Amino acid sequence: MTEALECQLLVIGGGSTGAGVAWDAALRGFQVILADRGDLATGTAGRFHGLLHSGGRYVVRDPAGARECARENVILRRVASAAIEDTGGLFVTTPLDDLDYADRFLAACPAAEVPVEEISPAEALRREPRLTPAVRRAFAVRDGSIDSWKLIWSCARGAEQLGARILPYHPVTAILRDGDRVTGARLHDLRSGDELDVRAECVINAAGAWSGRVAQMAGCEVAVRPGKGVMVAINHRLANCVVNRCHMTGDGDIVVPSHSVSVIGTTDTPVEDPDDIEATAEEVASMMAAGDVLLPGFSRSRALRVWSGARPLLPKTAAAVGDDREVSRSHAVIRHAQRDALGGLISIAGGKLTTFRLMAKDTVDAACAELGVEKSCTTAETPLPGSTGSNYYRLPDHQADFEKGRADNPMICECELVSQADLLEAARVHPKGQIDDLRRVLRVGMGPCQGGFCAFRIAGLLHGHGAYDRTEANATLRAFVQERWKGQRRVLWGQQLRQARLDTWIFQGVLDIEHLPT
Repeated sequence: MTEALECQLLVIGGGSTGAGVAWDAALRGFQVILADRGDLATGTAGRFHGLLHSGGRYVVRDPAGARECARENVILRRVASAAIEDTGGLFVTTPLDDLDYADRFLAACPAAEVPVEEISPAEALRREPRLTPAVRRAFAVRDGSIDSWKLIWSCARGAEQLGARILPYHPVTAILRDGDRVTGARLHDLRSGDELDVRAECVINAAGAWSGRVAQMAGCEVAVRPGKGVMVAINHRLANCVVNRCHMTGDGDIVVPSHSVSVIGTTDTPVEDPDDIEATAEEVASMMAAGDVLLPGFSRSRALRVWSGARPLLPKTAAAVGDDREVSRSHAVIRHAQRDALGGLISIAGGKLTTFRLMAKDTVDAACAELGVEKSCTTAETPLPGSTGSNYYRLPDHQADFEKGRADNPMICECELVSQADLLEAARVHPKGQIDDLRRVLRVGMGPCQGGFCAFRIAGLLHGHGAYDRTEANATLRAFVQERWKGQRRVLWGQQLRQARLDTWIFQGVLDIEHLPT
């Protein structure tokens, strides 16, 4: 059965850019539908290290990109504060780093509008005692940690409150055309199996590393070059601020505190297929060893999980330089009416999560031009739902909040402090969500046990409250456990190997999960 919907703007892609476009366009009064092939933030935006850029990592080789990050950092702290932890950041010169680069870095920051302060090595060690004592120079910047899932769902919820429709699990199967104009897209509802035609005045291709595939459906080309980045999560916060090596960026030279864990990143490897980006054992070993340069003993820490994301890089200079790190992190908006004589289609590619709001603004500005209307952007002044400009996320606040009046509200996930009430409310807001979808909302299963103690509780509780029937509960539990296992295979040593063996006994030996009725 094929249904039909109509809107002014159809946004393809539910990452930070697509959700940002939906929020921006809804604020301007457009009728918006957003579709994604999976849940929101399951692509690049949900698979990075969680850094809110100060711009410091780009000041020497990409000052324009650094300037965009610095400006957007200030705006996001004002309009998306609930998704941000104001950790601050340090760039430190280790014995392996060139002292001359530190001078170039310091000189380049003012021109790129990146606030910076040189502090003494002793002060850096006072702030972060686990830093290598061999630090030679140190610079404080306005880095932070940002929860991309919270950010993207805030954009989506804000857009919905203004009348937008958000359609996760609706992959595009065809771009609809009428001659030399795109008129919409055909979507496939993965949950119901139905086909859905969405007619739109303008289609916005915000599919990130997959935007080339969407463009091909319309007979166009978007030459995005996917770049694989590998990240590893450590089971506690080894530093309370973002720690960077002060050198030309390389593998494993940044550690980001994210909620209750630390994330080290990242690699940069060109790939052909953004869906084929599994981390290798060699990449993980290299990253863990690189962590010792910044934080001695890092490689002996308990690694919880490894994952990879595909950056949507624009190959303007890649062929010339042969290194993805030299490719500008700025973005490009393509009006296919101008470039390909195909009206009704706009593509956005490149950029970073920190600059998602600017990317969305430029994209919706282009849509306004495409449709011949004038509607001003207000996202720099309008806080996202739940943000007030001063309510930064703080880990101690989360602990204190959990401990208030919870005697009759049992804990479901001890690692991430998720209660029964939290889980049931998330299931109410996401009525068709899988356990893995709820993980992105609540962080269930992301702690040291990686779902070993909470996954079966979640499935049983939601089955008991009618969210799943027995078959659905068994299927989503099995899928969740398998997904958690995929991210652990490359870090199974020491304590994490012991945890994995315990999880195997629970799920295979006690629950016999492979033979649950479905």
